[in-house]
Amino acid sequence: MKKMIGFITVLALILSYAFVTESKKEDQKKSAIPVVGVLQLTSHPALDKIYEGIVDALKEDGFIDGKTMVLDFQNAQGDQSNLKTMSERFMTKKADIMVGIATPSAQALANVSSEVPIVLGAVTDPKGAGLVKDNQHPGGNITGVSDQTPVEDQFNLIKTLVPEAKKIGIIYSSSEDNSIIQGKQAAKAAKKLGLETITATVASTNDVSQIATNLATQVDAIYVPADNTVASAMSTLVNITDAAKIPVFPAVDTMVEEGGLATVGLNQYELGKMTGKMTARILKGESKPATTPIEYLKTGDKIVNPKKAQELGITIPQDILDSAIIIK
Repeated sequence: MKKMIGFITVLALILSYAFVTESKKEDQKKSAIPVVGVLQLTSHPALDKIYEGIVDALKEDGFIDGKTMVLDFQNAQGDQSNLKTMSERFMTKKADIMVGIATPSAQALANVSSEVPIVLGAVTDPKGAGLVKDNQHPGGNITGVSDQTPVEDQFNLIKTLVPEAKKIGIIYSSSEDNSIIQGKQAAKAAKKLGLETITATVASTNDVSQIATNLATQVDAIYVPADNTVASAMSTLVNITDAAKIPVFPAVDTMVEEGGLATVGLNQYELGKMTGKMTARILKGESKPATTPIEYLKTGDKIVNPKKAQELGITIPQDILDSAIIIK
């Protein structure tokens, strides 16, 4: 009987040891899977395309949510307090790397950590936004992809499509650093072409209707930088400009799809893929933010909306139609 009890005791100890060992192995396995936190400022087609590109690029590099990584996606829906809370959440969850889609998201992430790698998605001028020391030599825990658009090419297109235009309205959010930078670039590009500009800023999407209505009475066309606030109210802007028979020239391809006339814009999905590829390289230890230069999408696509042109009585030259992406 004593032998039997001893045998059972030994067996129980062996089984307990095996269970503990397997649990440790499982914990080690779980801890080996990186946690990737992605913070998006708000929901609109341009930013959604960037996120889609990030996920696809990570997948191509072997990082699949629930299998080889944990993807923690948070959308602040344009709320600054949400940006802070969600950024802090990533730190609590011990994220291995964080990705900020749009400048306010990136700034919120930078405020919670100077050590965890941060990759920027769609930040026009990271240095100008105070996120890196230098765009070629970031020097800290942050690097990423710029959404700097070819502003001069965009204004050359405006001049071609509405040659009679004399005054161009520029509308953007006063709280987005990237928009302020692009707004200044737009005014400079317009001046080179002999165009007068009237700048109007909004504090939130609620301001777009009133500001746009007033602006539409003063200008011949409206230019919109890669601005998240105005992008979120694009339908409101287009309803007002359509009624006034004024074309909108946005900086972003998806905003042409939403009623803009034309642009020379960056492919937002490709911006996302570049961001995802950079994130993957950092996760694999192939690069470090401090020594990884800010990357730029080298080519812009000419995008036109012939249906909108017809509604506004604008003729798009055939050579532009032949070389452009056509929105149907």
